[in-house]
This record gives sequence, structure tokens and C-alpha cells, in this order.
Amino acid sequence: MKNNVSPDDLQVFLTVLTEGGFRAAAGRLGVAPSKVSTTISRIEEKLGVPLLLRTTRSVRATEQGQLLAERVAPLLCEVNAAVMETASSKGLVRGRLKLNVPGAVMPDILPPLLSDFQHRHPAVEVELVVENGLVDIIAAGCDAGIRYGAHLEKDMISIRIGPRVQQVALAASPGYLAEREHPRTPADLLRHDAIRYRLLSGRLLPWVLKDGDQTIDVEAVTRLTLSVNALNTGLTFARNGLGIIGAFRSWLESDFAGGTLVPVLPDHWTEQDGPRLYYPSRSTSAPLRAFIDFCQNSSRQNCRLRPDI
Repeated sequence: MKNNVSPDDLQVFLTVLTEGGFRAAAGRLGVAPSKVSTTISRIEEKLGVPLLLRTTRSVRATEQGQLLAERVAPLLCEVNAAVMETASSKGLVRGRLKLNVPGAVMPDILPPLLSDFQHRHPAVEVELVVENGLVDIIAAGCDAGIRYGAHLEKDMISIRIGPRVQQVALAASPGYLAEREHPRTPADLLRHDAIRYRLLSGRLLPWVLKDGDQTIDVEAVTRLTLSVNALNTGLTFARNGLGIIGAFRSWLESDFAGGTLVPVLPDHWTEQDGPRLYYPSRSTSAPLRAFIDFCQNSSRQNCRLRPDI
């Protein structure tokens, strides 16, 4: 039995899995959906086993298909990386960079960073997958991920991306504070309404404040709870007077300047480590290598301009 399957056909198979269907894969590859279907059928016929379970609404891998994808994906990744590196030897970086990122970096850190990166590398297509839990970026078909203080696998490398530290601030609308006594100590927060975020684990994102030489967790009365997947929405509720919200100070600067939100207990705000880019320790694609180099150069420049960050 001849079971030699071409790398191009295997790439089609992997694209169906990463894109979640034949039509989406066809759009990504720039071919007709019928051609994708024919390619999958040809692979299955050559191998003599079903690779995909098809329904009217979804496509997922069979056990044999999943095993094949796990073995083949890293190999094709290496081949593509070698090709991209060769194509980029003259200085022009081409290809696709797929990043798995938390919503927390979307409002302020990534937009200027990616804008500068794509001005420098206009032939790189960037795709962002927004997820707030720590994921296996390889299994998710991503080149790299960004996370805050996450425990990484041993075969991963991480570098700083964005600010070294970020200040966590509290804010409320002027209207809300006009109706309620302005908090003067962390203990006063217990008499106020809070807008809180719930982590994917089910735990509420803590409010950690400085109290003298110590830090304390403040359990304010929660009036509104939002999923971490709705980070930006929380500011809209705060502007409308639903309570006090905790967020990165950088998100709040425009509201502070415009007067739509007012700082609450700024002398008690704490800091946390900034986000980090993590990626496999094995060889990387040319777009990812270019992005890593760009982030490292950007971090060094920020440190020279602002030695406090």
C-alpha cells in the first residue's frame, strides 16, 4: 500500500484543525472548500484510517488524526521556519505570526508595539488569539504567547514585553463619589460598591493595597462581577457610577485626564510585574525571531529612556 502523503497535503490537514473547519481552512489557504475536502479524503484513503470526524457544525480529529497532527505539526513548523529564514536572508521577513495573548495587554501594550513592528516588517501577517488562561501554545497552533506571572513549561523561554512593572489603580466616577463618602483608608472600601473581575479559575481578581509597610487584600462588597474576558467593559460601568473599579493605571490615564474617572486611594496602589512573551526553546520562525528581537530592542530603549521602569 502506498501511503506517501505530500507535505502540502499534510499542511491542508493541519490547517483544517487549527481553523476549525473546511471552509475556514479554504479561506486561510486561498483555495476552494471542495479542494480541501478532496485533499483530506485523499490523505485518509492513502493512510487507510479516518483522520477527521465531520458533522454539519464542526470538524474534529479522530484519535489517529490527533496523533498524526501532534507528530507532523512540529516537523512542518521546522520546515516552514527554514524556508522563511532562507527567504528572509536578504532582510525582508515574510510569513505569519500567531500570538496567544490575554485581554489585559490589548488596550495599551500591544497596539503601539505591533504598529511599530509592522511598520518595520510590513510583509508579516499578525494574528492575535485572545485567551486569559495559560494555554499550550503549540497545541493551539500559535507561535508564542504573552502572560502575566504564569508558570511556564521547561521547554519555554520568556522575555519582557512592555513595561517592567504596572501599577494597579482604583478609580470611580465623580458622580459615584459625590453620593458616597470618598474612601480615605483601605478599610473604607468595605463600605463601597466594587466592580470586580472573576478569573477563569473562578476566583475574584484580588484588590491588593499597600497599608504602611504591608500589603493587604481588600474584600469590598461586590456589586458587579465581570469575566476577565470583558476587561474593557468594566471601565464603561465604572464611568456610569456603578462602583469602584481596579485596573491597570495605564488604562485609566485618559479617564483621569478627562475627569470621567477619579483616582481612589492613590497612595495605597501597588505594582506587579509586567507581561512576558513566551515561546518554545527550539528554533523559531523568521517572523517570531524578528518579533523577539524587536521586543528586546524596544525593552532596552525604554530602560534607557525611563530607568524607573
